[in-house]
Amino acid sequence: MIPKSFIQDLLNRLDIVDVIERYVPLKKAGGNYVACCPFHNEKSPSFTVSQSKQFYHCFGCGVHGTAVGFVMEHLGLGFVEAIEDLAQSVGMQVPYEQQASGESFKKVAPDLYEVMQVATRYYREQLKLSTRAIDYLKNRGLSGEIAARFGIGFAPEGWQNLSAAFPDYQSATLVETGLVITGDGDKRYDRFRDRVMFPIVNVRSQVIGFGGRVLDKGEPKYLNSPETPLFEKGRELYGLYQAQKAIRAHGRVLVVEGYMDVVALAQHGVDYAVATLGTATTPYHIQKLLRLADQIVFCFDGDKAGRKAAWRALENALPHLQDGKLLSFLFLPAEHDPDSFIREFGQAEFEQRIAEAMPLSGYLLRELTSELDLQTQEGRNQLLHRAKPLLSVIVSPVTSLLLRKEVAALSGVSQAELEALYEIKPIAHAPRPSLKKAARTPFPVQRLMLQCLIAQPGLGVDMPADWHGEGADAEAIVAVLSALREADYKISSPALMQMFEGTSYARALAQAEAEMLAWGDSFDVAAEFAGLVGKLEEGQRRDQFQALQSKLSQGGLSGLSVDEREQYLRLLQRGNSGVVSELKS
Repeated sequence: MIPKSFIQDLLNRLDIVDVIERYVPLKKAGGNYVACCPFHNEKSPSFTVSQSKQFYHCFGCGVHGTAVGFVMEHLGLGFVEAIEDLAQSVGMQVPYEQQASGESFKKVAPDLYEVMQVATRYYREQLKLSTRAIDYLKNRGLSGEIAARFGIGFAPEGWQNLSAAFPDYQSATLVETGLVITGDGDKRYDRFRDRVMFPIVNVRSQVIGFGGRVLDKGEPKYLNSPETPLFEKGRELYGLYQAQKAIRAHGRVLVVEGYMDVVALAQHGVDYAVATLGTATTPYHIQKLLRLADQIVFCFDGDKAGRKAAWRALENALPHLQDGKLLSFLFLPAEHDPDSFIREFGQAEFEQRIAEAMPLSGYLLRELTSELDLQTQEGRNQLLHRAKPLLSVIVSPVTSLLLRKEVAALSGVSQAELEALYEIKPIAHAPRPSLKKAARTPFPVQRLMLQCLIAQPGLGVDMPADWHGEGADAEAIVAVLSALREADYKISSPALMQMFEGTSYARALAQAEAEMLAWGDSFDVAAEFAGLVGKLEEGQRRDQFQALQSKLSQGGLSGLSVDEREQYLRLLQRGNSGVVSELKS
């Protein structure tokens, strides 16, 4: 775990404008910076970056966050990876606290990345020397430009060729990175021999592993790096680094099964493809790709293995579906994979197939109803049985509602009966408007108070400890005050916002912060907050006075305790009212 204090120090050192300008060109517009949003397609800029407040907000698609959030979203990184990336950019070393389980976070030594880079250079040089490997790639239709773009190399025959690249062939780092295998005693040898080498690169352009493909017949056809401190195959995707810009531009990512599929597709102009690394599509893959694109197309071979892989991808995707995001499935003819199909039929035909890919809902219903006779009670019963574990894990409201309705209709039951049968929470009907509630929904005072706390968190020390209110803004204020007390009111605005990222309060905080972009330079946050606190205290005193007055009218002075009499007296004095002497007697 990374200490909160470090995250705050990091955010204090960063300038969000510098961070975002690494990836998106910004233009000055008044007190802020603007650009066309990198997270959705638009012609006029609605993406705004506030240098003074250190956050970004898009008025088109609603994305919002700090420098950490931007790096996570734009590069598809996890939180820890984003912190590491930003810390490296300002020369800070990330400390790691011991986790609750007692296991400390395993930090990757920087020299392991250098080892992988040296190996990559070696393999690329060896490719230039191997006519056989070059001919293989040419026969597969690859140009030198594409081979260079993906860093393709060649591991020659022989058992210890890497000793030419690493003078200390006995170094433990060669084993730790998976480049070398240890045998009996002190024997060791290269893992990759006589194979075309595909470097696996993370989104920070660091080589973390390799995939090696045999030139002739041999098993296994593809050999991957083992799990190492750098490489966890269930979290990485081949070609993602090279495809990032194209994925953003198209709003789409194509998921295929092999290295050569990715490279061949790029050769023919389909440059937004990535591949899983010898494993099924994992939930982490789904989450990472949904941060990068609005559409994921899974492209699998039409054979039995391809259909099995597609179903696994669907099962892992269901809990992470998001309304507004499209997942679809493309099945090629059984005799083709993406590599062979695009080489035979070309880019236009392949992208037409992508456009006609089957949406997830259609694929799900097709598979659920296959080989079932829905004209019989038994068939409908079987459909309900098959669908239960799948529908029960979908949390995106619209997708869940539509699929429940369709399965219920196919099964001859109502949506309510299906939900009762599955013992899942019904998707609520839209609430009827209430005139009473509609009049109370705006909370301008509370919204402004929340904004002041975001802008200058130290002001929270002036808030009454027992303050409470109604609505999302009030709940966010209470949560913010609790966090500020825990931090002894010594926390920056970006660190405060980052603390609540991913919580139930994030939406209210983001909306409040976005509205702060309209503040002028002359807006006095401290004075405004002092006025709001004064209004709150005045309202609290008025409520207390009315409650005591009501009690007094019902039971007289004898109905008030000594403390209540003193409180009532203070309130009367503050209001310059006259009957103080009676209460004193």
